[in-house]
Amino acid sequence: MLPLLLVTVVAVQHRSVLAAGFAHLRTAEWPWLLAAAGATCLTWVAASCTRQGAVVERLPRRRLLATQFAAGAANHLLPTGLGASAVNLRFMTVCGLPLARSSAALALYLLAESIGRVALLGALLIAFPDALRLGTLVPETAFGPLLAGVAVVLVIAVAVLALVRRLRSALVSFLRTALGEARSVHTRPARVLALWGGSFAFPALQASVLVLTGRALGLDIPPAHMAVAYLAATVAVALVPTPGGIGSVEAALVMALVAAGGPAAVATAVVLAFRVITVWLPLVPGALTLAALVRLKVI
Repeated sequence: MLPLLLVTVVAVQHRSVLAAGFAHLRTAEWPWLLAAAGATCLTWVAASCTRQGAVVERLPRRRLLATQFAAGAANHLLPTGLGASAVNLRFMTVCGLPLARSSAALALYLLAESIGRVALLGALLIAFPDALRLGTLVPETAFGPLLAGVAVVLVIAVAVLALVRRLRSALVSFLRTALGEARSVHTRPARVLALWGGSFAFPALQASVLVLTGRALGLDIPPAHMAVAYLAATVAVALVPTPGGIGSVEAALVMALVAAGGPAAVATAVVLAFRVITVWLPLVPGALTLAALVRLKVI
């Protein structure tokens, strides 16, 4: 019952967003919305492929797919992807993988998914350099403080590792295990295809959901520009510690769609409908699946 209780709390806190999103869904073209829902379902298949590609052992397919669906619900209840990571870590350990190798596989998955997302964004920006007009929204003077902040964080991280020997030893041990796991995975063509194919398919499918939702609500932006807006927004908020990106993702997506040339009102409606389809509609069945998997000791 705890996942359902958490879903209820989150829903009550964001009831205005939910009401607005469902109101806009009533005015949308339903064939496009059904296609968006289908693409959302395919994201769980892509996530399953990437998870399988990160380990040498063969994981049970049905339980793996159910776990990705449940992990989506858990991911919207804890900040910065901790929910999905915890669910998948527990699933791999129940399947018999040692904790160190499960953690290494989780790190490989996160690295591959990040590379896939950034690589897609870079390729689209090269192909469509005018897709975003950030100069109208972000002043040039903001980039200097941002780079300075990143540099300070890196310096602090290096200093902590240099001064704390136990932490440094744990990190070296983990990296050794992770590199060994990555080498083992990349000696198997089927695992390489699953890992990297899923890593590129997952953000591409997520971007296609936004494109289809924009088409349903009449957002007059080229599909490739909408995909660039989605990838840029999700990369920008990747480090924002909010549960499932709720709040930060909406703001970043609206800003990115406006930067791509969309009217603010329509962009807001598209983002609300997009989040209803990808977050709120699967949340309750995902929470029920999560509870069932825990009860059946799958996780």
